[in-house]
Amino acid sequence: MAFQHKSVLLTETVDYIFTVPDGIYVDCTLGGGGHSELLLQRLSSQGRLVCFDQDEAAVKNARDRFTGDPRVSIFQKNFAELEQTLTDHKMLPAVGIMFDLGVSSPQLDEAGRGFSYMHDAPLDMRMDRRTALTAEEIVNYWSREDLTAIIREYGEEKWALRIARFIEDYRTQEQIRTTGQLVDIIKRAIPAAARREGPHPAKRTFQALRIAVNRELEVLETAIDQSLRCLASGGRIVVITFHSLEDRIVKKKFQSWLGKCTCPPSFPVCRCGAKPLIKLINKKPLVPSREEEELNPRARSSKLRVAEKLQV
Repeated sequence: MAFQHKSVLLTETVDYIFTVPDGIYVDCTLGGGGHSELLLQRLSSQGRLVCFDQDEAAVKNARDRFTGDPRVSIFQKNFAELEQTLTDHKMLPAVGIMFDLGVSSPQLDEAGRGFSYMHDAPLDMRMDRRTALTAEEIVNYWSREDLTAIIREYGEEKWALRIARFIEDYRTQEQIRTTGQLVDIIKRAIPAAARREGPHPAKRTFQALRIAVNRELEVLETAIDQSLRCLASGGRIVVITFHSLEDRIVKKKFQSWLGKCTCPPSFPVCRCGAKPLIKLINKKPLVPSREEEELNPRARSSKLRVAEKLQV
């Protein structure tokens, strides 16, 4: 299967991250390679591009796509290994680091991956198939309390407790092995009136399971911290998020780097010593144009945030 993916906010991302033609740039979420390809067009022969992706298909596609280009280094790794990998390969400091979060179109569209509630498939949801934990293990063996917690927290699903109860009842009779089984369980758990409003009834639960399987939020926070340490002064970090949980993490992290004084208002002089580490390039997140949303419906929920590292 060809790994074809339409990159969101393509030109905007590269415009924001590109500062010098001969620097080291990092694409932490290679995917279909759209952002990387456009960035390479702007780099000089001395520029370097380092790419990370957990997905074997994405890595193979990129190695075929960029074969023979000595400026490109590709690693099949989670971006939680960003700092260690760049250090080991003497690729520091970077002048630009970008994250395009979420699931690539091929992962959603390939039925066997189990990411989509629109295809009946094994309950997998692993971005890196070398890891052990799958969605099938979670729905069959995690406690009702843990299921409720992840569906409520990661899926922001108001019916989390009912869904967890229905999953628990079902698995006492039969193993839940496929996305189709899980979708049916969720539909029975959510009252008919609620199912008629909003997105597909399984959307939030599937999001929650995917996040749990891949430890997405935990890994994101770690990688964002690493990216600041890996950047040169004047270097930029660009992050595209696709749901409120991701965006909240990025927004709070950037705000924590602005160096705002945390001393009580009663203190006549600042004693906390807070100093800004970054400046925000866009005070409000950039969102896709109406034209892009029409051409690529999966872009609709995306937000782009940019920060530039200051000289400290």
